Amino acid sequence: MGIYGALSTAVTGLTAQSFSLENISGNISNSQTIGFKRIDTDFVDLIPDTAQKRQTAGSVLAQSRSTNNLQGDVQGSSTETHMAINGDGFFVVEPSSGQSDGDTVFSGANYYSRRGDFELDKNGYLVNGSGYYLKGLPIDATTQNISGSVPQVLRITNAFLPAAGTSRINYELNLPQLPKTARYQESQAAGSELLNARDFLSLTPDQAATATGATVTGTDPASTIAMAGDTLDVTVGATTVNFTFNSGGGTVGNDIDLTDAASDTVDELLGTIQAQLQAAGATGATVAASGGVITITAGNTTDSVTITDNTTGSALTGFALADVTTDPTVSSTAALAARVDEIAADDVDEFLAQTISGGAITVYADNGAPANVQLRWAKVNSIDNGGAERWNLFVQTDGSATGTAPAWTRVGDDYQFSANGSPQPAIDNTDITGLTINGIDVGDIRLQHGANGLTQFADVNGTAEVTALSQNGYAAGEFISIAISDNGRVVAAYDNGQQLEVAQVVTANFNAVNQLKRLDGGVFAATSESGEPILDNGGGILGASLEASNTDISNEFTKLIITQQAYAAGTRIVSTADQMLQEALNMVR
Repeated sequence: MGIYGALSTAVTGLTAQSFSLENISGNISNSQTIGFKRIDTDFVDLIPDTAQKRQTAGSVLAQSRSTNNLQGDVQGSSTETHMAINGDGFFVVEPSSGQSDGDTVFSGANYYSRRGDFELDKNGYLVNGSGYYLKGLPIDATTQNISGSVPQVLRITNAFLPAAGTSRINYELNLPQLPKTARYQESQAAGSELLNARDFLSLTPDQAATATGATVTGTDPASTIAMAGDTLDVTVGATTVNFTFNSGGGTVGNDIDLTDAASDTVDELLGTIQAQLQAAGATGATVAASGGVITITAGNTTDSVTITDNTTGSALTGFALADVTTDPTVSSTAALAARVDEIAADDVDEFLAQTISGGAITVYADNGAPANVQLRWAKVNSIDNGGAERWNLFVQTDGSATGTAPAWTRVGDDYQFSANGSPQPAIDNTDITGLTINGIDVGDIRLQHGANGLTQFADVNGTAEVTALSQNGYAAGEFISIAISDNGRVVAAYDNGQQLEVAQVVTANFNAVNQLKRLDGGVFAATSESGEPILDNGGGILGASLEASNTDISNEFTKLIITQQAYAAGTRIVSTADQMLQEALNMVR
């Protein structure tokens, strides 16, 4: 190669080290640039095509090597619209091409950046510090699902959020087995924890059928009212029991032996009939000889009593039961069976004394008007009282009611619980139709209890323990701010407390990420070598964060020293080659 070749090679070395110095200078200058990716320098030796035994080291070529795949440190930010990508990928951005009628016009081209210092501009666009506009996918306001698949420039509107009427209340609680109501705490008497329907209703007497004919007493022989071979069909509501009578055959189910020691008197016979009626489903039915007559009572005000009689007792023409008549008294069974549908304003104090609080929640009408829903629970029967563990739920529908106007209204059906504290049958939800609270039309509401949301367990305090109480409505809201969640959702906040996801930030990945073309402002353009972008909306975005430059100052200064020394060594080669040429020229003197 000779002296001239050595001189030329040294110059390429100087050029390469100058190129490296330029990259180092740019890296150090951008050590505080958000999302900056440093450029490293690769040196490639250029070997001349010569015979193997005449090969030389050759010249050198300096090339840039991108570090787009190396992440910088993620730092926290006090600005909620700032964001950083934790891992691979780039924000999809688009530059502005100008203004038209005061609004921004876009170029339609996609670029890619790790610079996440986005903030809202005057037109509601998210733009970063380099002037590039963020792109993403809109989210449907109703379903909160992503709408579309092609990224578009995101624009946040500051319009009012329309009101949403409440349609569901999530309501879960435990009801105490023994509610310690004010009335119970006063008396501690058995049954005083139950709602007394007589205090709130004008009850009509029980439905009953009464025997006619001769007077009977409970100690009379059973043959007084029935003979062997007779039949008697009794229907209470939807329950019908067919009785037959025998003499000496024994009592088996509904076939009753009139000479059996357990059924050979009028009282015993009537008691056996009553037991069979209750076992068949007429749980409130009673059969007794009282005041000289036989009365079969339904035990409530709704079920009728009918008889098909074919008995020929010695004292009566069979049971000789007349049409359904009215018992002159109201039994305790009837009072417990009765449902209190409304509580008049005059009875509110007594109602509060016989019930326990079930919590309160504010709901909203379709126009955003708020309504305070107060809930109270009344236990209306219990196993200890001879019935089932049964509750009713009441809502205060008119807090300003007076006189006989209704103030509280029962909602839903009976809530009945088994001995183990679980609902029997299971209750997943309760629908309230046309709810009106203090004149505000709330409409149809579903109380959502869930599979295990309602229980009745013993509670030492005797109060209802509410474990979940929330609703899905809200009033109209004014836009306050925007933020980025850690799953990449753009979230708008309103002064009514609502936060609405309005867009999804997408990221773009590349198979050959270091083959992207670098442009001004920390953005990159796709090239044929990088491949097409692979869009992803799976998250990986950190809100209120920024990615710092991946430049390491100490490493760059180390490379600076090496470059400086290499450059100095290259100059020595030039000096040496110059001296050698001078010596060669001096030979001709």
